[in-house]
Amino acid sequence: MSERYSRIQIDPHTLERAEERGATAAEITDVIQTGFPFPARHGRLGKYKIYPFARKRGSRLYEQKRVEVFYTLEEDVLVTVYVF
Repeated sequence: MSERYSRIQIDPHTLERAEERGATAAEITDVIQTGFPFPARHGRLGKYKIYPFARKRGSRLYEQKRVEVFYTLEEDVLVTVYVF
């Protein structure tokens, strides 16, 4: 079941770091709204989603990338992002 959040607030520093790691703002929002939940610590929630990638990163070709988002529900949705 997908969840819809009215306001997903991505801190500019978090977005900058996510983009460095290979995730876009649209992917972050998509993961939060339609991703698969997994356990997270410290009172946060976690979701992930796998996207087609088919590109090189460094010297290795990756067919897919996994975007993991850790977030909290406060007034807005606040996020931390990892890309594998």
